[in-house]
Amino acid sequence: MSLWIPAKLSTAAERRMHLPFALTQAGCMTHNLSAGSQVPRAVPGPAAAGAVQPASAPQPDTGRQADGAPDAARTRRAATQASTPKSRRKPPANRARRSAATAGHTRSAPERRVRIGSPTGLLAVVPVLLQFQPSNSMVIIGTEPPGSQVRLTLRYDLPDPPDPALAAELAAHAVAVLAAQHINRAAAVGYGPGRLVTPVADALRARAPSAGITVTELLRVENQRFWSYLCAEPGCCPPEGTPFDVSGHPAARALAAGGAARVLSSRAELAASVAPLDGDAGEAMRRATQRAEEHVARLVSRVAMSGRRASARRLIATAGLQAVGTAIARYRRGESVGPEIAAWLTVVLRDLRVRDDAWSRMQPEHLEAHLRLWADLTRMARPGYASAPASLLAFVAWQSGNGALANVALDRALTDDPGYSMAVLLRQVLDSGAPPSLARLPMTPEEVAASYDDLEAPHDEDDECDTDDAAERP
Repeated sequence: MSLWIPAKLSTAAERRMHLPFALTQAGCMTHNLSAGSQVPRAVPGPAAAGAVQPASAPQPDTGRQADGAPDAARTRRAATQASTPKSRRKPPANRARRSAATAGHTRSAPERRVRIGSPTGLLAVVPVLLQFQPSNSMVIIGTEPPGSQVRLTLRYDLPDPPDPALAAELAAHAVAVLAAQHINRAAAVGYGPGRLVTPVADALRARAPSAGITVTELLRVENQRFWSYLCAEPGCCPPEGTPFDVSGHPAARALAAGGAARVLSSRAELAASVAPLDGDAGEAMRRATQRAEEHVARLVSRVAMSGRRASARRLIATAGLQAVGTAIARYRRGESVGPEIAAWLTVVLRDLRVRDDAWSRMQPEHLEAHLRLWADLTRMARPGYASAPASLLAFVAWQSGNGALANVALDRALTDDPGYSMAVLLRQVLDSGAPPSLARLPMTPEEVAASYDDLEAPHDEDDECDTDDAAERP
């Protein structure tokens, strides 16, 4: 599915939009910034990934990406660092909370182009790109040749109250991300009152030309009317705004027919989809997690009493590798797991070797199964155990081009553990604007095993663990 935005429609009759464009659900990524987040600080040219401004600044939600897109080698090095045990790692320098993003999908789909040639058409597809209805947001859509095809979409929370400095930071970050990906055309839509949208729109118009980026359309939307910052013709763009209705618009229908995800009412609804279970289900998981913890304690106690020198951590890792491997296979067969197994999985995934082995098995051909697995475990995980499954969910969401889901999953992971290295790494990569094509597996399962064997060999002193007890599930 492709969405195309024409470079410019000039006459009042055709104009209805300065920018025709095209959407490709197979290759674009959407990014979002939420209100408690920070805008990564952008600098002229490709900026350093992960650099942020003070905590009061708003940030873009991406399938969200940061100031400069890392190349594949850099991503691989970073991923390898994230899979290194904590004792061998330096703590992350930046633990700033970011928000979520949305994106088009990288999974294969029948090629089908949707051409947008009016503001109403643009407004019809923005929620489809984001997968939720935006509010108090600036949405920026980057396009590229041929035919002004959509490459990526960024969403930022609007600074509220208005702040010219933060508006400038937001615009600088967006321009830096576009420039880093060699995107030289963009359309933008601000959702909200003029006092919030206009400072950001003005900053974007001022900043874009210096990076060689042409803003082909710049709209503001409020109360089912839109205004254009690029059109001053009363006959085309009346000062009271232009009413619009996107219900049943052909572009939105075409995207839905092409398999676009359901549009949620808000970003909050998306975040709720990875929130912890409550009620009876949450209580069942709490009890199951307690039993899993007690099972681990018994295993550790048996190791201590046996006098064996092999580490208890190795014993738990052995059990965890088997359990997670079995769970992955079950989900690929279309099955799921209940509270007891889910609790055991969330406990053993705290071991980095277990998590990294799972990470190395996230082949894109099983994307739907993996999304279901990690979404289930992220919701079921109790406090202290959500960071690993939520980070793995973020990775497979990035693989799929779903930046919004990736970022709400990272929010969940970093709320559970603000310094969790895999989540910090993925947030930096997404903030850099890295496309789904860079969501490559950091290692093979064999490489993960060899890496940890090398690290642990000096401590095991050639002793073997009896893993019969470890393989038991609570």
